[in-house]
Amino acid sequence: MNENKTNPLLCDPVSGTCEMPVGETSNENIAIKSENKPVKIIYYTDPICSSCWGIEPQLRKLKLEYGDDFEIDYRMGGLLPDWNYNSGGISKPSDVAHHWDEASLYYEMPIDGDVWLEDPLDSSYPSCIAMKAAQIQNKEKAVKFMRILREKLYLEKKNIAKWENIVEAGKLAGLDPEKLKKDYDGDAKKLFEEDLRLGKSLGVRGFPTLFFSDGNTNQLTVYGSKPYSAYENALLALYPESKKEKIVAKNTLSIFEVYPTLAPKEYAVIQDISVKDAIIILEESYSKGKLNKKTIKNGSLYSVK
Repeated sequence: MNENKTNPLLCDPVSGTCEMPVGETSNENIAIKSENKPVKIIYYTDPICSSCWGIEPQLRKLKLEYGDDFEIDYRMGGLLPDWNYNSGGISKPSDVAHHWDEASLYYEMPIDGDVWLEDPLDSSYPSCIAMKAAQIQNKEKAVKFMRILREKLYLEKKNIAKWENIVEAGKLAGLDPEKLKKDYDGDAKKLFEEDLRLGKSLGVRGFPTLFFSDGNTNQLTVYGSKPYSAYENALLALYPESKKEKIVAKNTLSIFEVYPTLAPKEYAVIQDISVKDAIIILEESYSKGKLNKKTIKNGSLYSVK
């Protein structure tokens, strides 16, 4: 076994990336066409990428402030094909548990690494293929579906490589479970293989990777988990005419009308306040019975009642 292989689950909080093992990349000069909006973002992610969970606050804010000016094409990266890795102190699922707990503290997003002790995943491919199956049905519901998959994994310690957990997430996202299974067993696998091929062509070497394009020859890449300004600046560089929508909270719970579940870090980034202040606001609403709360060892997730 090659001891120099990078283990993809050893995400580096400093660079904000989950690195893939170094493979062949063609780095072709591929033009990314924008279709419906001025800017297109190709977002390479994976349902089990902890660094991608770490940029949920920034992406959610970007959608609220500039959602009229860009579209996101979600592509699956296949972070964990299997366990043929031996590096970075991670050679088996149980080695990931402590690392995920550390990532949770770094990103200030709730993650319980004990899933790797209690019901470990043998691959991220099933959840990636399921995401492609969801996209065949409905792209907006597919985004909700991936969010639910991640909440099941990070907070509920559910093995999202198992079909029963995938289909439950699909139902919660409003997807047709029978069609989901049919597409999962059929065309979704081909679409996932296409994502892997395109990722290799684009030179994707880790997640999250976001390619911003104005549909012409102008492209910018934001690699890894970065502060909100990095994503905002990339968008504005390609489309200076973009007008920021002011996020005006009619009340403290109005954001939940758009995003039914929010971690304190997400609420803080969206409202441009500290996480400490966000917790005070959310806890007050929770104590008044206006919100539900799921608490794990590394944080909480609030939801509308």
